[in-house]
This record gives sequence, structure tokens and C-alpha cells, in this order.
Amino acid sequence: MQIETGVSLKPYNTFGLPAVAQTLVRITSDADVRRVLDHPELGRAPKFVLGGGSNIVLTRDVSQVVLKVEVKGRRIVEEREDAWIVEAGAGENWHEFVTWTLEQGLPGLENLALVPGTVGAAPVQNIGAYGVELKDRCHEVDAVDLVTGRSVTLDAAQCRFGYRDSIFKHELAGKSLITRVRFCLPKPWQPVLGYLDLERKIAETGITAPDARQVHDWICDIRRNKLPDPQVIGNAGSFFKNPVVTQEQCRDIIGRDPEIVHYPMPDGSFKLAAGWLIDACGWKGKSIGRAGVYEKQALVLVNRGGAIGAEVVTLARAIQESVYGRFGIRLEPEPVVV
Repeated sequence: MQIETGVSLKPYNTFGLPAVAQTLVRITSDADVRRVLDHPELGRAPKFVLGGGSNIVLTRDVSQVVLKVEVKGRRIVEEREDAWIVEAGAGENWHEFVTWTLEQGLPGLENLALVPGTVGAAPVQNIGAYGVELKDRCHEVDAVDLVTGRSVTLDAAQCRFGYRDSIFKHELAGKSLITRVRFCLPKPWQPVLGYLDLERKIAETGITAPDARQVHDWICDIRRNKLPDPQVIGNAGSFFKNPVVTQEQCRDIIGRDPEIVHYPMPDGSFKLAAGWLIDACGWKGKSIGRAGVYEKQALVLVNRGGAIGAEVVTLARAIQESVYGRFGIRLEPEPVVV
């Protein structure tokens, strides 16, 4: 167990925001968590779990003990008649894991290519992109209870996944640390292509029956054209959730703004494109202080250079007020503000 003090968290959050961890412990196994809990000083101290730092906005130094998750490992657990079960350590880079599954000939995660962050953060956020959510592929999640030190395993139903939501944001928030995730990759594989950007790729290339690697490459190309690389421009990916409204609300908004981008949901509700709403309010490319709205995608807030967390929060609140004033819709941020 490696204990460090006075650690800058700027390299450990994709927004590149300044903050210092008074104490940071690198977690490489379940046993490391138990060592922290048994430690005479750290055991009872409040804990803050840090993965890839792609879903946080740091507005202050962190006084809690930062548990930086660095559990590694990737393996094929089992081949079943209907699926492959594949496991990854929570500290693995998500995109690298997706690419690895395809290299093993195991499709199913390709629509989630280039989503920033770690494997362990994926179930917390129930990440999703281009018609696939983590809940569609999650088999089990291993975690360690941050009070008792016991290892627990939750199946997909116990994770209580919702839209960018899970039990790890509610009852288990701050009470557990995810160490490993297992995925169920179904056989036979079927491509998920029901998004306009992917339909455009089919039209451009003439490839009507793409394999998983082709879908992966298309999505990487789409995301790179739309979204900034956090290593070049600090950001946390999509900053706001796409709001879900009733059929009546959607009809009312379409009546006022016929061009609004919307998607029907299985339960009869409609998902609205938050980026479109923000763009319609004139925010694309605008800044407050050193925090701005990305020129190519209004859903992404960026660090123009030297931004602090308070500037990002101020910008986000101004956007929320603007969208509410015009559309009567409250946008909910995806990242956690610390």
C-alpha cells in the first residue's frame, strides 16, 4: 500500500483543474482497501474514490483520503452457449479494454469506444453511447465495503442502473470501492446502428453490414470529430445529461422549435439532445473566464487554459439558467462537483 501526501490532482482529472489531495493511497487490490481500513489514522477518515478523473469537477482541495483505483487485469472468464463473460480490473482504461475485447474476437462493447475513464467508473455512471449502455452488457460488479472491508459482488439487477445512474451514486455512494467488473457479451452478435451518425457512415461507405471492428472505427472517427481530446483540451466529455420529457412536453417544444433533435424512448417518453438545446441558446464557442463551451459540440465544456473549478461551475449554471428560460427544461450535469 502506497501512501502519499500533498499530491496534485491536476494530472488525475481530465478537466485539468487544480486541486491537492492531502492524502492519496493507490489501490491495486481488495487487500489494499482493507489495509487502509485497518490503518490507525486512515481507517476512520472520510474516503474519496478516484478512478480516471473523467467525471469530476474539482473546485477545492480534497481533505478526504483519496483512494486512487489502479486495479489492473483483463481476462476471459467463461464461454457460454449464449455469451462470453469477460472481466477487467477497475483501474483499466475503458477504451483500451474495449479495443482488447475486439482483438480477442469478442464484440459487444464497440459502441462504447473512446468513452473516457476507467472500467470501474463505467458502472457508477452507467456510461452509454450510440444506442448501448453499460447496463446492457454488465454481468457482475465486485466491490469492497469501505466500512467493513468485506468483498461483495452485485449482479446487474442489484446495480439498479438508470440513465447515467446506478446504486453507486445513491445507497453505495462513498460506501464502496469497485475493484472488478465482468461483462456479458452476447452471442450471436448484432450491430447496434440506430443513430443518425452511424446511418451517415453506412451511406458514405456503402457498408450495410459492418462487423464490430468497423463499428468501433466509425464511432472513434465520429467522436474524434465531435469531441476534444482531454490530453489536448481539458474536459469531462458530455457535461449534461440528455433530458427526458413526456410526449406532451416534446410535442409542445417541437411546436415552438421544429428542428429540435429528439429520440423516442421505449416507455413513450422522448430524449432531447442537450447539446442542441445549449447550441440553440447561443452558447457554442462562448466562455466565462477560462472555461468555455466547445466550438464543435455544445454539450462539452472545456478548460481554455488555467481554468479553476469555480469557473466551470459558473459557466454550467449560466447554461442551465439559459436553457430553462427558453425551453422550461432543467439540465442536469453528468460530472460530480467536488
